[in-house]
Amino acid sequence: MGLSIRAAAGGEFAVDDATLGQLRSSLSGTVLLPGTPRYDVARTVWNAMIDRSPALIVQCASADDVSAAVRFAADHGLVVAVRGGGHNIAGSAVCDGGLMIDLSPMKAVRVDARRRTAWVEPGVTLGEFDAEAQKDGLATPLGINSTTGVAGLTLGGGFGWLSRRLGLTIDNLREAEVVLASGTRVRASEREHPDLFWAIRGGGGNFGIVTGFEFQLHAIGPEVLSGLVVHPLSAARDVLRFYRDFVTSTPEEFVCWFVLRQAPPLPFLAPEWHGKEILGLAICYSGDLAEGERVSRPLRAFGNPIADVVAPHPYAGWQQALDPLLTAGARNYWKSHDFRELSDGLIDVFVNAAGRIPDPQTEIAFAQLGGAVGRVPTDATAYTHRDAQFVVNIHGRWADPAKDAACTRWVRDLFNAATPFATGGVYVNFLTQEEGDRVQAAYGSNYGRLAQLKTQYDPANLFCGNQNIRPGAAPAATAV
Repeated sequence: MGLSIRAAAGGEFAVDDATLGQLRSSLSGTVLLPGTPRYDVARTVWNAMIDRSPALIVQCASADDVSAAVRFAADHGLVVAVRGGGHNIAGSAVCDGGLMIDLSPMKAVRVDARRRTAWVEPGVTLGEFDAEAQKDGLATPLGINSTTGVAGLTLGGGFGWLSRRLGLTIDNLREAEVVLASGTRVRASEREHPDLFWAIRGGGGNFGIVTGFEFQLHAIGPEVLSGLVVHPLSAARDVLRFYRDFVTSTPEEFVCWFVLRQAPPLPFLAPEWHGKEILGLAICYSGDLAEGERVSRPLRAFGNPIADVVAPHPYAGWQQALDPLLTAGARNYWKSHDFRELSDGLIDVFVNAAGRIPDPQTEIAFAQLGGAVGRVPTDATAYTHRDAQFVVNIHGRWADPAKDAACTRWVRDLFNAATPFATGGVYVNFLTQEEGDRVQAAYGSNYGRLAQLKTQYDPANLFCGNQNIRPGAAPAATAV
């Protein structure tokens, strides 16, 4: 008896029962094999277009388990995937035929309200982190979907409603515990292994498996001024031109993203608008509520919106407001660009494409950055595109596999139409599994240093189930 497993070098080989027994005995967590209870649940990730079957899954209960799993993979030359929240669009959390290291059972969040820090394990989701930190009126910048994993979000950079005021998620990372390709555990911070600390702040999972993050927390909420202002698509050009000019002078506590899509059956929209193309402005002001009302008033008053539900909401609740539109189990295909400005030509590209959206779940999501994000030097972290003022996620999303071709074609066509207006940079967490050729674009002039550090920390490329930075002293990519 034994298990057929995929080797990183290609081909398959058998792992006998005795070897599997030794692995099990080294763990406080669980080993799942195909056909065993919970295996299919553990291998299922957020994006339904990803359907892969590992030869075995190690569900880790501790950092020691992670070290044991990494050593097992290295000793046997296995293909490795690492799962945190399982939310990555490219499906990097799961592999075919190899070893999946599942961190989702590692759920501890320890908040130190006096120091305003939190220690967070890698299986924690954004919603779980927010819930613990908000007990003390604290938060750190995270993303916008509460089911996203903290680990993957952080390793790629991380941005959301608080980023204009407080920076990226990585800008609030104080230190991390990392399991290296040798299985060794180290601390990475500005004081210890500073080069590794630099690399994991944006470099993804290329350099090791992070088993604990210490974040700086900030006083937020408990309420923020937040909500949607909705316009018909016919008004989108005028509204977006006003929006573009308006946001250049707003304080950093204010952020407004927008979305172009078909209106879901939201209770605050009249039924005649359900299924019609709309522009939604998503506003969040994280400072004084009265000041937020004053700052946001001109944008909310412009034109003739069909709905305005901006009001004080619990911060943790606003962090979950978009969850119903981003549930697991749909088919998802994304393309993304960075922009320094929102020009008339780009507005036309978006509005024209919005009139041809191929599925009610598909959307054009446009995020506002700037502020504190741009005050960090481009070479201070692996994440380099600090000059981007906006990021678009062309979010193809649908349920029926028969629509795969039409929906992916719409996403690609819009991506190509927007390319002349883009910086050439891209947010690494938005890259799909087919976009390995854009990894250098994600890191720009920082890529050469990342490749050198990859050679130092993972010369055999054990951690290759990601947007991969290959070992080697690669020349620096052209800055974009």
